[in-house]
Order: sequence, then structure tokens, then C-alpha cells
Amino acid sequence: MLLRNKVAIITGGGRGIGKAIALRFAEHGAHCVIADINLENARAVTDEINNMGSKALAITTDVTNFHDVELLVKTCIDSFGKLDILVNNAGITSAATLLETSSDEFNRQIKVNLESVYLCTKAVFPIMMHQRSGKIINIASIAGKRGGGILGKSAYAAAKGGVIAFTKAIAREGGPYGINVNAITPGLTATEMTENFDDEKRKLIIQAIPLGRIGEPDDVAKAAVFLASDYSDYITGEIMDVDGGFMMD
Repeated sequence: MLLRNKVAIITGGGRGIGKAIALRFAEHGAHCVIADINLENARAVTDEINNMGSKALAITTDVTNFHDVELLVKTCIDSFGKLDILVNNAGITSAATLLETSSDEFNRQIKVNLESVYLCTKAVFPIMMHQRSGKIINIASIAGKRGGGILGKSAYAAAKGGVIAFTKAIAREGGPYGINVNAITPGLTATEMTENFDDEKRKLIIQAIPLGRIGEPDDVAKAAVFLASDYSDYITGEIMDVDGGFMMD
């Protein structure tokens, strides 16, 4: 069990990639705090985890609100006495072009996908600095590397590109304190956020993927387990593509 008795916060943990990460963490012995705007979804995941023998807690959290985020972290510490892992997974997607994107929508994408990563990281950083250890895993996207395209366009790509740059910057800040900060950049993954992609788009994407399929949430979760475990102790500032080879040079 790679994460035995570790304590993890997973934002957006009520569904999709966040849910898959939480379940894999629990399988490997971690106790999980499931932070989600949808409490019903979060509770359903905690029920699964508790049935697996690990402990879990569901908390309604708006990750764009620093008061909510501070309360999330405080509740985690009060309940489990420590915090070892933060997974910044909560996010939204948009495939709108520049001319289709209003200023309000652009700002919403930045706030939910990028500012939330800053707020959650800022809230846990003093704890991890004090204990001189911690793993932070940010879920970005290959859209942040390639500028979107059919996998997401201007605002989404800008936000996820920001997550990638932020990951590297915080890895430098956290290194002297034993804090590892890495990001995972999934390709197209079969989640609720991508279920509206039409068949033609899916076909084009699959043709460009050497492994011949789109990703599953569990593909990302397995990578997250590695980055959260002791096996990644000498890895920081890494941006790990989980995309079936789509971004291969």
C-alpha cells in the first residue's frame, strides 16, 4: 500500500478524474478529504472509500473562495491531525473560440481552473513548510501545452498553461522545504466534462493517439498515486503527460 495512513485533499473529488484519484488513493491506504461544490457527489465517493476500509470526509467547497479553502484545510487538520497530499483537480472546460468567449467567461475559466490552484496551494503551503514534507499534484491539460485546438480553446488553454507555469514556480519555492510539486497533463479523457464531444472530434483525436484510445480517469489516477508516493521523492517540477502518446515528440 503505497499511501498507507497518508492524508490527502482532492478538490473536485466528487466525480470524473478527482473521484478516480480518491478511490485509487484509498486503495493504497490513504485517508481522503473530498472537496467538491456538489456535496451529494462528494458523499457518494466518501461512502465508497469508507466501505474500502479507509477513512474519508466530504466537504462542500467553492475552490474560488479563500474562506472556503481555509475552512477545508482546517477541517482536514482537525479531523486527521495532518495533511500529506493536495490534489488540485477541480476545474471546468470550454471549447469556445476567442470570438465566442466573453470577458466574463474568460475570467470564469481563469478563476476556476487557475486561481483555485493558487488559493488551495497557498492554504496548505505553511503546513507543508512546517512539517518539511508534502506532495502537491496539479491536474492541468495538454491544452495548456499545445494551445487548445480541438481539446479546448483560448480561455481554457490559457488557464491550464498557467497551471503548468505555476507548478514549476512553486516547485522551486517548495523544494527547500521537502515539498514536491508536480502536474499531470491529461489528454482527452472520458469524463462528464468531455461527454459532449461529438463522434467526429473523438475519431480525429483517437487517430492521433498512438495507443489508439482516449484516456480513462483511472489512467490519470494511477499517475497521481505514483506522484503522491515515496517513489516520486526525487521528482519535482515535472509535467507528466497522460495522453496515450498524443504529445509525443
